[in-house]
Amino acid sequence: MPYVNIRITREGATPAQKAELIAGVTDLLQRVLAKNPATTVVNIDEVDLDNWGVGGLPVAAYRALQKPPEEPQI
Repeated sequence: MPYVNIRITREGATPAQKAELIAGVTDLLQRVLAKNPATTVVNIDEVDLDNWGVGGLPVAAYRALQKPPEEPQI
């Protein structure tokens, strides 16, 4: 029985998007590893941005550093 845990930041993933993730992961396990969809469990955890870090920084600060500078308006 496969168990898949997906963790995403809490930024407004819709129920439809979550359902698509669950169906897609279940399908992938069936196609690639011949796992039975009836016994495949997919859990989605949504994490507040304050509780998520990347590269030693809170995710908001990390993202701010990753954005390319805005082009000047003419």
